[in-house]
Amino acid sequence: MSKLYLAGLLVLILGSCGTRDGSAPRNLDNACSIVTERPHYVRALKAAERKWGVEPHVLMAMIYQESKFISDNRPPHVYALGVIPTGRQSSALGYSQALDGTWEEYIDQIGGRGSDRTDIRDATDFMGWYMSLTVQENGIPLNDTYNQYLAYHDGRTGWRRGTYRSKPWLVRIAGEVRDRAVMYDAQLRSCSRFR
Repeated sequence: MSKLYLAGLLVLILGSCGTRDGSAPRNLDNACSIVTERPHYVRALKAAERKWGVEPHVLMAMIYQESKFISDNRPPHVYALGVIPTGRQSSALGYSQALDGTWEEYIDQIGGRGSDRTDIRDATDFMGWYMSLTVQENGIPLNDTYNQYLAYHDGRTGWRRGTYRSKPWLVRIAGEVRDRAVMYDAQLRSCSRFR
């Protein structure tokens, strides 16, 4: 093979490594841009809305906070002595950052064995399922993004106990998630791609 051919092949291979399937959309501050770039998100968000009643802008704000729309997102590794990897901070994975135990509960009750935390349709279905249980157990309306996020982060039992009250950083983030949901809602209302 010629050197030119090998060089071209190498550039093609290395260029394909620049983005990965799990990468985030380009403009995370614009909901219309997100769904235009990723049309399959529209189908997933609308399916979760039909099934669970959770509005797309609420799901999108929570997904932004949990994973920044990176499908295979995981928490960082923990290191002993600053250099020896000892595992990850938690078992959270995917768009929804669902923990292993909660994901297994979802699979047993709703999702089925083929469900995948790195699939947007399964992740939005999971979040809709979880949030609907939060309505049943804690009475938090689906459109109360602030408290739904607190219950999502700390668990439904944690929310009932008020564990978030000792976490000012979490209360601040829940406010940011609420504000992002409002912004995404306004953007989606004027987005022809989402109608």
